[in-house]
Amino acid sequence: MTDEKSTPLVSESPKHSFDQRPESPQRPWKLPRIAGEEIINDDEDGSPGDETMSQNPRMQRYLVAIEYIGTRFAGAQKQPNFRTVVGVLEEAFHKFIGQPVSVFCSSRTDAGVHALSNVCHVDVERISKRRPDEVLPPHEPTVVRRAVNHFLQQKEGDIMVIDVRSVPHNFHARYKAQERTYFYRLLSGPEPLSTFEKDRAWHVPEELDILAMQRACRVLVGHHDFSSFRAASCQAKSPIRTLDEFGVMEVVSTPYFPSIIEREQSNKVKTSNGESNDGFGVRRRHRCFVVTARARSFLYHQVRLLVGVLKAVGTGELTISDVERILNAKNVTAASPMAPACGLYLGNVKYDLPC
Repeated sequence: MTDEKSTPLVSESPKHSFDQRPESPQRPWKLPRIAGEEIINDDEDGSPGDETMSQNPRMQRYLVAIEYIGTRFAGAQKQPNFRTVVGVLEEAFHKFIGQPVSVFCSSRTDAGVHALSNVCHVDVERISKRRPDEVLPPHEPTVVRRAVNHFLQQKEGDIMVIDVRSVPHNFHARYKAQERTYFYRLLSGPEPLSTFEKDRAWHVPEELDILAMQRACRVLVGHHDFSSFRAASCQAKSPIRTLDEFGVMEVVSTPYFPSIIEREQSNKVKTSNGESNDGFGVRRRHRCFVVTARARSFLYHQVRLLVGVLKAVGTGELTISDVERILNAKNVTAASPMAPACGLYLGNVKYDLPC
């Protein structure tokens, strides 16, 4: 993301309005833009400003990996009067060290988006609580992880620190990232979504043709102008991106256990007329599909717009030729409605970490 204001590529049309809610579960919806919300994307353009560089030699910079359920967060980036990932994390650090800190995220995920591993950096000066003028040696990373998690778990418990590492003062969580991997979960089938899966996946009642979706992925992977998969409010300097990986596969749907093979063997019950059923009280399973997208950076809403097109291919609404047409149109109004935030997970951020 850059600080300069750019003219939107296209005006918002009713098809891509951000304040419309779905009329049915089949139609994805877009989260409303929250007042004061920053444009969220993983643009690699630019460099860290002086405000993110620790000039105090007594400061220790930590790289902090976190996981969170995005449902009750208004995004990762800090916003006044809203609960955000950075805001909650800064509060926990403040309680730990007794002074305010600033947390900078590698990927500023949108409202409702989850993270298996997002990465931040934070500068901490360890000052003696008994002697405020005395600076102590930095905390060990294991101490930071344990202490911050202690304060995080006192609240909703939907965010946790999973790793901490000491890094040089000029190591920036966002600009040093080499690539990011996102996952998107779709659950296909007519049954209502399980309580355990609420806000964790996109429920598509129709059957999905995975072979057609995989063919569509081959059209979209690689180096392209992704203007058709870029929100009108995206402020990245260029729509050119390289999708190093883009694919979809079917996986076992969790959290149901035992495995699908064991369930098929044990839960088939013969009725009096010889027909089989799944047994009383056993939830009928959905087919679970996971889309993987890996790149150095992504445009604002790029992954969700890509998944929206894949879903339309899977249900037969679009053909492979349509996907090529949408890509070549270089206009977001040509794309299908984007997928909802609830199925999107930031999976991993890769770095060349110093030894």
